[in-house]
Amino acid sequence: MKKHWLATLLIIAGLTSVGTTAFAQTKAKYYTTNPGIIRVKKTVTYYKDAAKKHKAAKFHKGHYAKITKVVTVEGRNPMLKTNTGIYVSANKAYVAKTNGYQNPKKYYQVNYKQIKPYGRVGYTVKRGYEGIKTWKIMRRLHTANGYNKYNSATYYAVKNFQHKHHLKATGNVNEKTWVKLGFSKSSWKSIDSYVAPLGAHAWNGRSAHIEAMIKQAYKYKGNPYLVGSSSKPNYGTDCSGLVMQALYAGGINTKPISSIHHAYPGNEWNSRNLWASKKFQHVAYRHKKRGDLVFYYQPGTRTIWHVAIYLGKGKVIESWPPRIMVQPIKNGQRSNVAGIARVFH
Repeated sequence: MKKHWLATLLIIAGLTSVGTTAFAQTKAKYYTTNPGIIRVKKTVTYYKDAAKKHKAAKFHKGHYAKITKVVTVEGRNPMLKTNTGIYVSANKAYVAKTNGYQNPKKYYQVNYKQIKPYGRVGYTVKRGYEGIKTWKIMRRLHTANGYNKYNSATYYAVKNFQHKHHLKATGNVNEKTWVKLGFSKSSWKSIDSYVAPLGAHAWNGRSAHIEAMIKQAYKYKGNPYLVGSSSKPNYGTDCSGLVMQALYAGGINTKPISSIHHAYPGNEWNSRNLWASKKFQHVAYRHKKRGDLVFYYQPGTRTIWHVAIYLGKGKVIESWPPRIMVQPIKNGQRSNVAGIARVFH
């Protein structure tokens, strides 16, 4: 009897040992707890079910996915269920846990928290300023001349307006003068503070970030070219103003180059500041891809004076007088390409 129980205990101990070893091996090869976000290491098949009976699609190296849970069907290895309801192997040889899509450290990092406005929200408008506020003021006071720069005529018109309405006659537009001009109090800050919402998640890859950027740019299509402007899609922009809002949607913050400062004197040439940034990778013209920035120089001077977003197939979306539009990468108005800057890697 004692021999029988001893034999039984030895068998149980052996099974326990085998089971523990098998679990350890599974854990080493497979994710057994939710990795959160995964990146595909080499081509892998996704399935419609955890039992791998129905194929959904194949994804190649570099694809990202958000995982909701680990699922194990009896007799099979663990599978990962994605937020889209399809399944992929939890095998670490095929997928790897990651914080999500990101550029190399030396380039602009991709943000996954809403980008905040950089600069003073609710700035006073003075001589030399451009942007949407200036455009509205000049139209209201009938000093618009086709170029929304706060000029001397606007300064004196504001001063006269302030005198008539018993405001301190500075010639500058602060919030009190803005409201007295008939504009809403909320717009005083909302025009400045607009930053395009993020259009892609950490579990989306490069192409999704590019499409988020381009989608934002298209929201402005048909709006007028307005120098020094970079605000909401119901307004116009200039070339770099359009690009900055598109970059924000893709998660790229170019500060100290910002949509607020774009209205400040001299900042209509933010195309030059973007071109000079070392946080973009410059690539050869022949290697251009959808989502790259195309920079142009002024004929004769070789000074940067324009930037557009490359759409592929020889087309760009840009803000160029008189409006925001899709055009060939080279045309009769601007064809001197200075170079190509890559945003996403």
